[in-house]
Amino acid sequence: MDFSKIAFAAADTEAGNAALQRLKDRYPHVPPEEADLIVALGGDGFMLEMLHRDPRRHVPIYGMNRGSVGFLMNTFREHGLIERLHRAQSVVLHPLRMRTKLADGSELDALAINEVSLLRETRQAAKVRIRIDGKQRLDELICDGVLVSSPAGSTAYNLSAHGPIIPLGAGILALTPISAFRPRRWRGALLPHTAKVTFEVLEAEKRPVSAVADFTEVRDVTEVDIYEDRSIDLTLLFDPEHNLEERIIAEQFVP
Repeated sequence: MDFSKIAFAAADTEAGNAALQRLKDRYPHVPPEEADLIVALGGDGFMLEMLHRDPRRHVPIYGMNRGSVGFLMNTFREHGLIERLHRAQSVVLHPLRMRTKLADGSELDALAINEVSLLRETRQAAKVRIRIDGKQRLDELICDGVLVSSPAGSTAYNLSAHGPIIPLGAGILALTPISAFRPRRWRGALLPHTAKVTFEVLEAEKRPVSAVADFTEVRDVTEVDIYEDRSIDLTLLFDPEHNLEERIIAEQFVP
């Protein structure tokens, strides 16, 4: 892979800006729009922001952690960057596409790298009907919300909602309820990555629901379709000793 045109981008934080300046002083660089590789300096939120900026450009992103958790990032080091880039292993992610219908009749769509979640807007629980590939699977889920997670996002909100961690190559999506009241024992489902999930909001006027795809929130939805958009390839680069597949597996054994 040619790394002759490297761009640096950083979260607008003290740590991110300081790292940005040090790397720019040390290595040749170009503006992000001219780059064939981008080095992102920040946390997981900044990495998601970078992936969302221009998802069809197919420019690999190598992240270095200048944030907090840094699950999607490599360890920050100033020295040996070019050597690390040449050794790095690539992971290709396909985002989830969310298509929403709103109470006013309009339609909006957005992409999610981690998950698409439906959340109640008021004190009353949401009521949601679930269809998979057009077939009704759950007539009524009474809950605070429900989400569909990609493997890359399975260690984020999905894990906090007691959903399963999914290895990257599994070809699976997680369907996970958030504080389900009825059916009380339903814990969600694992679906093939080819599945199209449809959430129909019941009693939408009385029990309004919002849909969130990573950073994009759409309020007062009546129906939401979610599927993996395999026409979009997002490439992340990781040091061999800290590759994303290993991190996801290791996360299942954290005490």
